[in-house]
Amino acid sequence: MKSLGARATGLRLERMQASPLWVPQEKGGTFRNLAPIRPGLRDPAVKMPSLTDFLCGGSPRRVPTAPLPSVDPREPWQRPPASGLRATWLGHSTVLIEIDGARLLTDPVWGARASPSQLAGPKRFQPVPVALDALPPIDAVLISHDHYDHLCYPTLRALAKTGVPFITSLGVGAHLQSWGIAPERITELDWWESHRVPGTEVEVTAAPSQHFSGRGLKDRNATLWSSLVMRSARHRVFFSGDTGLTDQYAEIRARLGPFDLVMLEVGAFHPAWGDIHLGPENALEAWQLLGGGAFLPVHWGTFSLAMHAWDEPAETLLALAPTHGVQLVMPQLGQPVEPVQVDKVTPWWRTGESDKSAPAEAPAPTTLPRNMPWPID
Repeated sequence: MKSLGARATGLRLERMQASPLWVPQEKGGTFRNLAPIRPGLRDPAVKMPSLTDFLCGGSPRRVPTAPLPSVDPREPWQRPPASGLRATWLGHSTVLIEIDGARLLTDPVWGARASPSQLAGPKRFQPVPVALDALPPIDAVLISHDHYDHLCYPTLRALAKTGVPFITSLGVGAHLQSWGIAPERITELDWWESHRVPGTEVEVTAAPSQHFSGRGLKDRNATLWSSLVMRSARHRVFFSGDTGLTDQYAEIRARLGPFDLVMLEVGAFHPAWGDIHLGPENALEAWQLLGGGAFLPVHWGTFSLAMHAWDEPAETLLALAPTHGVQLVMPQLGQPVEPVQVDKVTPWWRTGESDKSAPAEAPAPTTLPRNMPWPID
């Protein structure tokens, strides 16, 4: 199946093997997390959800009961941001970042399903607010890791037909190249390595995250996972990719901060995998370790990736933010926002529930247990 991608070989593999994150003794070589797991992140008393749990368990509100409000961003995109920094959340972890004249697109997913197949598997709640071919010119696509809800085969096949360059983690370029993207368009980074986006003054740096990788049964951790930092002379933006809470965020702040905008994953959390996903409460602690900045939550509101209600991350953040002194930036889908212009959050997502008491149909599983056929998240 082409959507599975490809394994690294040759010079690409040699570069991976030279990384301090590489463990050659495990399964022919894999990447690893460097930081120890924080005590209490993973509850040993909680069992990993079964396939039955994913198919018909968890909250009865795992999907919205009505379409979520969204905005067509094309008209605002015609004008540059007055502050030099603007973000457009397009769903899940896909954000168009406009930073001092450059446009960067994070983890682009336009596919209908977070799955190896577009005929089966977890389905997105609704289409992306704007078609992929209606995007303005993009200076670079940033990809944090190779899970299906971040590295989308049909989206990447479409982007392969353009000239846009890609910046990603070590090893992920093998997937991109197998899907028709020329190697000269691909830059792969180890943690703390940086790359200047061609034709711009923006530098992208790969930084630590606490996660894992893989698209099939036999390639777990065969590619690297990263958070990504975008820096210009005026602005700095942090994008978490997928991660659990790690003290390495304090080092990221010291080396690459302070940040004007922090994008942290808040959805798909569960006590059984608290070491590899943040959830809203741990995201607030991660935000503190990073030194603050406007907080744009991502990785929610698009796929049902866990057992909790689809809007639980948003509601929890809204309730806890005032006690943490957090400036939340929570725009509607497709709504371009400049962080310096945001002073309050309107819970727009509540209009996506026609009747909160009415149970929604249970979705297909998305964040699968680690022994399930393919990794999604």
